[in-house]
Amino acid sequence: MSQQVKISDETSKVVIQQTISPIDASVYVTRHLADTEQVSACVKRASQAFKGADTGWKQTSLERRKALCQSAIDILVSHKEEIAQELSWMMGRPVRYGAGELAGVAERSEYMIGVCEQALADIECEDKPGFTRYIKREALGVVLVIAPWNYPYLTAINAIIPALLAGNCVILKHSAQTPLCAERLFQAFEQAGLPEGVFQYLHMSHENTASLIADNRISYVAFTGSVFGGEMVEKAALGRFIGVGLELGGKDPAYVRQDADIDKAVEALVDGAFFNSGQSCCGIERIYVHHSVYQEFVTKAVALTKQYKLGRADDKRVTLGPLVRREAADFVRGQIQEALAQGAVAHIDESQFEWSQAGSAYLAPQILTHVDHQMRLMTEESFGPVVGIMSVSGDDEALELMNDSDFGLTASIFTQDIEKGIELGECVETGTFFLNRCDYLDPALAWTGVKQSGRGCTLSQLGFESFTRPKSFHIKHG
Repeated sequence: MSQQVKISDETSKVVIQQTISPIDASVYVTRHLADTEQVSACVKRASQAFKGADTGWKQTSLERRKALCQSAIDILVSHKEEIAQELSWMMGRPVRYGAGELAGVAERSEYMIGVCEQALADIECEDKPGFTRYIKREALGVVLVIAPWNYPYLTAINAIIPALLAGNCVILKHSAQTPLCAERLFQAFEQAGLPEGVFQYLHMSHENTASLIADNRISYVAFTGSVFGGEMVEKAALGRFIGVGLELGGKDPAYVRQDADIDKAVEALVDGAFFNSGQSCCGIERIYVHHSVYQEFVTKAVALTKQYKLGRADDKRVTLGPLVRREAADFVRGQIQEALAQGAVAHIDESQFEWSQAGSAYLAPQILTHVDHQMRLMTEESFGPVVGIMSVSGDDEALELMNDSDFGLTASIFTQDIEKGIELGECVETGTFFLNRCDYLDPALAWTGVKQSGRGCTLSQLGFESFTRPKSFHIKHG
């Protein structure tokens, strides 16, 4: 977890930010928070870098922007081993998986660099005698990216790369839990040769972040985080009429049909539920299984879950690390205990995971059955290593339960009948529909949500639209 501490002397008040490691509750990073003057100076640099007469980032050729972005990503990925260690200490992901996030950063960045020319190309209108007409996609100005701790590089890069490629300048405000990610990104872009002010970061308090959103020099806000955080961003931007992209929470469901390959479904869904200790907005949090294969699925899912090794994230043997903070683990424990009191059945003996201790950030994975939608566990985002499994009579009941949610980020169906699976997918209220897989972002596809999972879009060619505005050219000849 993180905390803010005020240190006062006779002339000033300095606020520092401490990042508490979930591994051992020690202070891992300490940073000064920017004051209002430093925040304003940062925005001024970004504005000047964007507009600058003939040398502004807006006027820089797309080829040059592409080359600089690719160079920065190459530099960042070259430090993947050190970054994996930093991630394990800052947010608790097992070190063995840290480099995988950087591989995802490279994949997404390279895709966006590869499609940006087409995505940002002028839109030509049909011929009209005596006229030339077209629509340009113009950069917005200064983009504020507010990134979370759970996938700190992937979530940030989803907005940073397309924003820069489109000609915007970017200010990154990263989670107080993962401040080194902002610094690593800045160092990579600086070493790549980006002009001063084009990409910057700020460690800020919530109050200064809200003030920055309200600053008329900020042209767009890309936020990834909780529903509550999204509400705060909307309030701060109220009346400014700027674009606000919100990638919020999820309570993502999966449905296993009677004709599914059970072994493959178990392997995918257990990983989807427990990878990153379940701390993923698109992680699997509820599973509906056709009654004819329900017992087989549960038995195999429990057996696979028992193979996880819970422990310190800096231990290369560990496959399940601590949650980001003790309070997060206690929240999940509360959901589980409440469900058990309401009749749910737990299938994992927590005592078999020696690191799992009440009052700590270490929490054993858990599978619950005999659950229903009267329980918070099946309706409220858990963001932890727990999943509820329900038996269903068929497709109609599964669809009704999958759509019975305030969220709609991703949803998965497992079936060998591809045509029927797609037909069912058309009926699911979700931003991304998966068939026979889950918990994955394909950079060629739009990343978006419905309901309380947010609004807006990143990734794919459509993701560039958030970072540009259309400007029409209507030219009469003669």
